[in-house]
Amino acid sequence: MSHQEDIDHTPLSLPDVSMRLRRCPDGVIRVFDPLRRRWVAFTPEERVRQHFVAFLVASMHYPPGRMANEVAISHNGRSRRCDTVIYDSAAQPVAVIEYKSPAVVITEKTFDQIIRYNMVLGTRWIIVSNGVNHYCCKADPSVPSGYTFQRDIPSYAALISL
Repeated sequence: MSHQEDIDHTPLSLPDVSMRLRRCPDGVIRVFDPLRRRWVAFTPEERVRQHFVAFLVASMHYPPGRMANEVAISHNGRSRRCDTVIYDSAAQPVAVIEYKSPAVVITEKTFDQIIRYNMVLGTRWIIVSNGVNHYCCKADPSVPSGYTFQRDIPSYAALISL
């Protein structure tokens, strides 16, 4: 079902993806999230998530069974949710991804947020995307920030190898 008038059409720098959309009786447009296996509100951030996850699966060979959306963590006694977490074959987190709406400029504050989440998860990789700009960093204890920016998003095979 298409509801063109209600959907943010900001061009994304991600491949197009076929999404299942529906308008609920409350008027909210929902999208079916294949990772969570449920319908969720189709916000601009959710649009980025669905495109980015589809890109990782189709183009970068990430196994959907090793990905989870909206992963609950606790940081400093407060409940938080990581947008997407990628796991290795031993079910250990190896990457955490933070999404923003295309209208949101990614700033140092965005990186501070994902780094706080990663203090709990301890992954080797952090990725941030607003659907237009994508940033990938690898943990690197030899630099003051603890992370080095990568040129590209790695394939799943590269992500889990050292």
